[in-house]
Amino acid sequence: MSNETPVVFVVDDDVCIRESLELLISHAGWQPETFKSAREFLSRSRALVPNCLILDVHLPDLNGLDLQRLVSVDRADMPIIFVTGYGNVPMTVKAMKAGAVEFLMKPFSEDVLLTAIEHALELSRAAFALDLEVRTLRDRHKTLSRREREVMVLVVSGLLNKQIAFELGISEITVKAHRGQVMRKMDARSLPDMVNIAARLGLTSPHGEANNFRDQRVIG
Repeated sequence: MSNETPVVFVVDDDVCIRESLELLISHAGWQPETFKSAREFLSRSRALVPNCLILDVHLPDLNGLDLQRLVSVDRADMPIIFVTGYGNVPMTVKAMKAGAVEFLMKPFSEDVLLTAIEHALELSRAAFALDLEVRTLRDRHKTLSRREREVMVLVVSGLLNKQIAFELGISEITVKAHRGQVMRKMDARSLPDMVNIAARLGLTSPHGEANNFRDQRVIG
């Protein structure tokens, strides 16, 4: 990932702006991709390297703010830098509240834009790193057996080994064995580390999961 060239997307209906930004981006060492409309940009598949979007507010189809809304849902790891020649305070506030990295008025300084791009790409790198970490944790979680997953949920819910043994109808020695396997497979160094891993996987539900097991035992 770190050896792949970041992509800087440009969506602007002004061909002169697209061409000048393409040269500027290339000279800075990034990979430029330019589009004349929002719909043309949306037809491009999601980038698999750190990236950002330089976006004009006024476009011939969807306007920039509408495209920002779509990007925030479908491509949340793509920071946006707005550029426009017809901005106003309400528009700027709306864009920034929706998560824009910067809102620049044309004509703007090349240095200011390059600084904004560098910041946006750092945010994108951080998002990619976090996504990779979560995917790694998910892959580890898939290696757990059904019983190990049950033990993991109950452990991070705060139950003791003897309580888990009662909930699952197994011996405390067996719980300890499963717990050790979970710690090893998930590469958890301690119980707090395991709780943090479970939270990142969306598995943390203090006492709720334990109660679900109790309900299932009563119904069964």
